[in-house]
Amino acid sequence: MYIIKLDAIDSTNSHLKAMASVALPKDYTVVVAEHQTEGRGQMGTIWQTESGKNLTASVFKKMIGFKVSNQFYISMVVSLAICKVLKTFQIPKISIKWPNDILSADKKICGILIENVIKHNKFQGSVIGFGLNVNQKFFDNLTQASSMSLLTGVLYNKDEVLSKILKELQFYFKLLESQQFEQLKSEYEALLFRKDKPSTFSTSKDETFSGIIKGVSKSGKLKVWTEDEIIKTFDLKELTLLY
Repeated sequence: MYIIKLDAIDSTNSHLKAMASVALPKDYTVVVAEHQTEGRGQMGTIWQTESGKNLTASVFKKMIGFKVSNQFYISMVVSLAICKVLKTFQIPKISIKWPNDILSADKKICGILIENVIKHNKFQGSVIGFGLNVNQKFFDNLTQASSMSLLTGVLYNKDEVLSKILKELQFYFKLLESQQFEQLKSEYEALLFRKDKPSTFSTSKDETFSGIIKGVSKSGKLKVWTEDEIIKTFDLKELTLLY
């Protein structure tokens, strides 16, 4: 494992992607930054973080020959690894808001951004970025955000948190490499936020409807039991969970 520690950078994911464009980094190469100036989330959103208080890191995982059709399992692996670590730190009511936001109750404490490296239509590896709110106490205009420290009153050692996450990533990637797809999917679905509870959704056409989350497809689409008693699947661009 090779860890690169930086004081400030635009984005740890961008840094690793730039490295991968020249030559594939070693497996589990990690870039950690005390401060990101342009941290990114899903679909181009900005990840806000207070300098030095949180864990902003990216990990390169070699995935030579991995099937592109199975890429959502990488998201499952990362989500499960982080959830498991948070549980060891006694963070309460951990769940995964589809596709891979990590919540404590209904407060977001971790965001994940996965960018796959594919050359000539073949999988080469995955750049796994995550921003975990560790010791930050104040979130301007972010009413749905929280941190490990806010939830427990404890100040955490970020290096210890990172070390545990990397250990669990290795564990879950071994499950993936041994094709334990059903186990991963089952564990992921068991942690899905609002699974089996009536919820309200908004579509990309700004239409709202009620439904019940039943799980995910193998490709990572959300399976929702709708009011007309049909299970429909939606991808990330098609649906927003309103609660």
